[in-house]
Amino acid sequence: MSHLTFAEAIVVGLVQGVTELFPVSSLGHNVLIPALVGSNWARDLNVSSPRSPYLAFIVGLHVATAIGITAYFWRDWLRIIGGFFSSIRYREIESPDQKLAWMIILATIPVGLAGLLFEHVFRVLFGRPSLAAIFLVVNGGILYAAERCRPRKSREADEVVLRELAEKQAEELTRDRELEPERELELVGAAEMPADRSADRATAHSSGQRVVRQQEAAAAVASDHRIASHGDAQALIVGSAQVLALLAGISRDGVTMAAGMFRGMSREDAARFAFLLATPVILAAGVLKIPDLLGPLGNGIRPQILAGSIVSGIGAYLSVRFLTKYFKTRTLTPFAVYCVVFGLGSLIYLGLR
Repeated sequence: MSHLTFAEAIVVGLVQGVTELFPVSSLGHNVLIPALVGSNWARDLNVSSPRSPYLAFIVGLHVATAIGITAYFWRDWLRIIGGFFSSIRYREIESPDQKLAWMIILATIPVGLAGLLFEHVFRVLFGRPSLAAIFLVVNGGILYAAERCRPRKSREADEVVLRELAEKQAEELTRDRELEPERELELVGAAEMPADRSADRATAHSSGQRVVRQQEAAAAVASDHRIASHGDAQALIVGSAQVLALLAGISRDGVTMAAGMFRGMSREDAARFAFLLATPVILAAGVLKIPDLLGPLGNGIRPQILAGSIVSGIGAYLSVRFLTKYFKTRTLTPFAVYCVVFGLGSLIYLGLR
């Protein structure tokens, strides 16, 4: 695979970083895109070959993807990891952070064992483009069902989240109105006293950004409290859904979100739990493949791996930043439609070519 080009590596890195978080299956896209492009891409980027280094390359990118996700959630992970160690130290599982830490561990066990035992079999048997296209359509059906058939408890959870958000916005509006006279006095004083306006604007912008970060942190803590209330059994059920993502075309985050919503989580909390669960799984998968990339399989392609990894990490960070905001008010339906259309279109194109 010494002929892997930088163009191939960068495209694969971008697809991996973006689609790993979007509920559209990164592995499915990394199987389908080379087949659809054809020519050297189909030969160089063959995931189903028993000795293909392409899968090692893709999974190696997981390290960069996990770094990108962690860069966004680093404050949350510090809090959750702190909860884990405090749980061990005091031999208790009482606080939401302690509960969430153990929920993530329990939810990761099924997919970790399945990946170690069956990853090679699943890749060789089901890593063909036509099957990836079929499973992508199935993934679309799962996402659509998650929205259309989810229980009343999940819909009510959405209403609770929206009500809490409205209450916080009302409190902030009241506080802003109370502070308005002080701001007017500050503006009058600034108008009467010549000063460096650019410095004032920079200070105001910095203060505004700080307020936004505080609001996001508070929302994350509130979401974690709600997730922790679901308990270990629910976490194990939701986490087990990740096993389906061993099939190229089935999205890890998509099926995890669907399982969370079917178990009564709000859409926002299901998305957050899916993203938190993805981090240790993606990181572990990447770390396990690093020896392959450092060995003979990586000869001649390490600069390309580095280029792909940088793009993958940036793509993952931007994707999770977008999606955490998206799922506060929007649905999985557009992704369901995309998966069905792209999957069927790929299947038809591959059949006709």
